[in-house]
Amino acid sequence: MTRVIGIDPGLTRCGIGIVTAGAGRRVTFEHVEVMRSPADAELPARLHHLGAGIERLLDGEKPAAIALERVFAQQNLPSVMGVAQISGVVMFLAAERGIPVALYTPNEVKAQVTGYGSADKAQVTTMVTRLLGLAQPPRPADAADALALAITHAWHLGRGGAADRRASSAPSAGETPAQRAWREAEAKSGRRRGPRS
Repeated sequence: MTRVIGIDPGLTRCGIGIVTAGAGRRVTFEHVEVMRSPADAELPARLHHLGAGIERLLDGEKPAAIALERVFAQQNLPSVMGVAQISGVVMFLAAERGIPVALYTPNEVKAQVTGYGSADKAQVTTMVTRLLGLAQPPRPADAADALALAITHAWHLGRGGAADRRASSAPSAGETPAQRAWREAEAKSGRRRGPRS
């Protein structure tokens, strides 16, 4: 059995979902929670609070991998910064423990779990509930998103994929349309910024 932790990063709400993968595409629910940090607290305290919660889960039964949402957005910079900061904390904690991290865009996860890359949150929640045989849908949406990330990576590993699947700025054979769009947007963003003087 392969244990995968999915993390939907956020500074106010950080979804954590854990599944184990069996033969084929069989996935079993283990745990889900949404960690929160108070919006009125200082940033270092918020990062420490969330980091300590994530550390608690990583120091239990060691997972085979962490699946982390990779978000690309040009709007709402404060929200994107919070996601990036928590993602950095996750990657730091994972590297300390030798746990590989896989990055997925939201569209990749939606396409895997629902079969449709533009699915809405309700559709993702419905499919996660069905795939894991849950009696109740995981709430809030951050919980379902974290479980969807874990399921996506568990299936990737089940197909013989790398545990530390990373996005790259260079094209690779067999990349998905979402991966290609991410790579192209990242390259374009890098060209636009240019070197600082």
